[in-house]
Amino acid sequence: MNLKEMIKRKEERKAVLVAKSEKCENVEELRSIHEELQALNEDLTELRALQTKQQKAEANAKSAEQQEAEARTAAVSNEQEMRNKQPEFVPGKGFSAVHSEGRSSFESEFEKRENEGKALKENRSVESPLGFKSELRAVSVGDGSTIIVPAMSGKEINPTFEVVSSLVDGVDHLALHGGESYKEAYVDSIASGDYTAEGAPAATADTTYKYANMNKAKITAYSEVTEELLKLPDANYADNVFQNVRTSLRMKLSKQILVGGGGTNQIVGIFDDGATAIDANTDLTLSTIDDTTLDEIVFNYGGSEEVEGTAVLILNKLDLLAFAKVRTTTKEKFYDIKSNGNTGFINGIPYLINSACAALTQQATEGGSYCMAYGNLKNYKLVEFSATEVKRSTDYKFKEGMIANRGVTMIGGNVVRKNGFIRVKKAATI
Repeated sequence: MNLKEMIKRKEERKAVLVAKSEKCENVEELRSIHEELQALNEDLTELRALQTKQQKAEANAKSAEQQEAEARTAAVSNEQEMRNKQPEFVPGKGFSAVHSEGRSSFESEFEKRENEGKALKENRSVESPLGFKSELRAVSVGDGSTIIVPAMSGKEINPTFEVVSSLVDGVDHLALHGGESYKEAYVDSIASGDYTAEGAPAATADTTYKYANMNKAKITAYSEVTEELLKLPDANYADNVFQNVRTSLRMKLSKQILVGGGGTNQIVGIFDDGATAIDANTDLTLSTIDDTTLDEIVFNYGGSEEVEGTAVLILNKLDLLAFAKVRTTTKEKFYDIKSNGNTGFINGIPYLINSACAALTQQATEGGSYCMAYGNLKNYKLVEFSATEVKRSTDYKFKEGMIANRGVTMIGGNVVRKNGFIRVKKAATI
């Protein structure tokens, strides 16, 4: 049996189990179904990885000699045209992505970044689809880029450990540049129909709606770098100037999605009372992490007629460690944890690390503190009321040879689905 057939059979079995779970009301049977679904998902992940590897191997079957010959032919035929033809500048749009036949998008992209970095160093005005812009004095070096999607860092600059939770990129987002506020409607409740006697009025079954409000909040970040940074290659300089300040903005935002206070000039976090879409009565209170914790969270989330299958557990890294320490009666690991940087799986349930979560298992964490959230990340929406902008100044600390960079973005956020997340609190200590 080939990989394609194996994947097809497992997908068919998965569909049968999902249909069965929709009708099942027995908790033990649901748990059994859930465990089999987890195993199927893991098998499918491995099979698809093998399939991708096989496809890549087939695609790379062409001999190295043939590839080299084709490359030489293409280089000879296109060298003169690539040398003479300059990037075309389109007002309001910047430099086009591809400028001639035979030129790869990577070559064109790299050339643009070099041009932008060189212009920044020379304090000349530049605009491009990457969003870098520069003029003399307090100058704009970034305009029109989004804070949601991460940018690429220069390869010659050694990175630090990850400082931004991927939560900021997983939530839903909307660009509404120039706006001051935004509200999104969600279904609050749906009434059931009822039996009706002949000639009697129809049973009332009104659907009620509510709104999640998002007001504009300003987030800024300021940094200073030495003029030695100008000695970087042009492309890397352009990347570094914009990336570092924007990373600082994203660090703040990734935590505020959880703990934002919802007051003046603040977004509404999942843990805040301003997230009115979440009924506080659905909050789950736990005192420790044991072999039933994950089931408690998963089966308490969502409506009474289904088990949500696209949710993510957001937690502190120390609590992830606590899950890893849970053992069976035979001292084996109870939870199968597969980590991939900021994200991973606990027994097939996706998780995401965010240090804004209090650690449930730490003694210093007070009772009543919010420690985890579980739900579909698209149930939270970020609204960008302005493009992310970074400005540069060489004046402020000219004597010290420092270059100042300041980033700013206008953004709002809130939970936009009824009980879109279940929140986990730490039980009060007695």
